[in-house]
Amino acid sequence: MTTHRIGTQEEWLKERLELLKAEKELTRQSDELARQRQQLPWVPVTQDYRFMTEAGEAKLADLFQGRSQLLVYHFMFGPDYTAGCPSCSSIADGFNGIAVHLANHDVLLTAVSLAPLEKLVAFKKRMGWSFPWASSLGCDFNFDFCASYTEEQQRNGLEYNFTREPQQEWRDGKPGGGEVAEFEFATMCGVNTPTYLRQRPGMSAFIQEGGTVYHTYSTYSRGVDSLWGMYPWLDRAPLGRNEEGGVWWRHHDQYETASNQTAPCCQPAERA
Repeated sequence: MTTHRIGTQEEWLKERLELLKAEKELTRQSDELARQRQQLPWVPVTQDYRFMTEAGEAKLADLFQGRSQLLVYHFMFGPDYTAGCPSCSSIADGFNGIAVHLANHDVLLTAVSLAPLEKLVAFKKRMGWSFPWASSLGCDFNFDFCASYTEEQQRNGLEYNFTREPQQEWRDGKPGGGEVAEFEFATMCGVNTPTYLRQRPGMSAFIQEGGTVYHTYSTYSRGVDSLWGMYPWLDRAPLGRNEEGGVWWRHHDQYETASNQTAPCCQPAERA
């Protein structure tokens, strides 16, 4: 027997119309935020970043592939990882369907990671993805755009999501240290927790105009939630995100090997 509040159609419609007012206000706020993003100053990118792509070595300007706008997803896949971050992988599962539309609207969507290209290509094949994915190994791109950190930065406290994180003392209570979810995800990536957390998720936007590439926007942490295709759907499902019991997602080819497990598998780390 359900414990949720039961009502009549008339009661539902009355409350739904009240909710509609709030939804419309949120839509207007979202439109205003989009306008403010587009009004941010453009910062010239002066560093000579070099990437490895499936087409060979490329400069940042080459990643545009002839478009004027470039959207980069900072995919958590470090040099020591054996697989991409499960959360980033879940987000990237939605890229194939939209990348072609963006590419035909003067916007190139690509992922960039610090892992060597051969690892990215192998994982991309495993996941069945077709969107572009570049390796920034050997250049400072990931570090400059707050997607990768050194061991020293991690020990001393690093700057992420425009906030300085405190110095991290890894606990010994969990294998590899860290929160349970962090350990679970690190294990899925074949590394320990500190190594896993030296990579961070985010996205950055660039534009190319008059022969100059400009950085226009970046967002991190829960700022990428709105890019995560499953969340807008879950936010409209009867039970919402339903994550009180823990993190439930994994690489999309691992659900069967987990015996179709649908119950939460671990406690989530706090997300700012």
